[in-house]
Amino acid sequence: MPNRVAVLSDIHGVLPALEAVLAEPDVRAADRIVLTGDITAGPQPTQVLDLLTGLGDRVVWISGNADRELLEHRRGQRDTIPDPIAPWAAAQLREDHLDLLASLPSSLSLSVSGLGKVLFCHATPRDDEEVVLVDSRLDRWKDVFDGLDTDVRTVVCGHTHMPFVRLAHGRLVINPGSIGMPYGRTGAHWALLGPGVELRTTHFDIEAAVTRLTRDSSYPEIAEWADYFLHARATDADALAAFAPRDGRYDTP
Repeated sequence: MPNRVAVLSDIHGVLPALEAVLAEPDVRAADRIVLTGDITAGPQPTQVLDLLTGLGDRVVWISGNADRELLEHRRGQRDTIPDPIAPWAAAQLREDHLDLLASLPSSLSLSVSGLGKVLFCHATPRDDEEVVLVDSRLDRWKDVFDGLDTDVRTVVCGHTHMPFVRLAHGRLVINPGSIGMPYGRTGAHWALLGPGVELRTTHFDIEAAVTRLTRDSSYPEIAEWADYFLHARATDADALAAFAPRDGRYDTP
């Protein structure tokens, strides 16, 4: 059972942000690094995958919807992807990258010291695109948790790029936020588990990172992409307003 687990979510192919988090002493010392999906869809997909695979068995991988979409696009299972950068990112991946993405589970459980059995997933335990938010109603969480083993008392998810910790039906829910595409405030957001829960933010030189991405990525719209996402120009209010209709809160009972 690992004592300390670093959770990195929604890296979205941003190498400078990932490097900054991996340099954190608590990440270097963690027994496991769990990636909760959306690893590749961004401006430096191959560099990010190569760095992470180089860390060996200490890394625990989970697929996100964006990783699945890149794989489906490359393998001819879909013609389009909603995210404008995703088709470009898909085209950059080597065959070994595609094989890796194809092998990733949608969720997994890991016992963590102080927290017991923890379920890690991308969006929800049952769906890699489903939306739940810090203020989603309890009935929504009950529906999302349906079918979970009773011994799972902690659920870690990503997908919405906003960090939070809340209690729902006796289960602790943790979203570490996003490494590469933060909403609401700048920095690379992640979580440290065991024996408790800590939401962390790693600050790095954003202007230098924007310059580096603009120089090193061949994505045609990279300057605008880097400026918008690394500066977190989408506020948490913007993101919550965009996601809210998808969490069922407006459905008629």
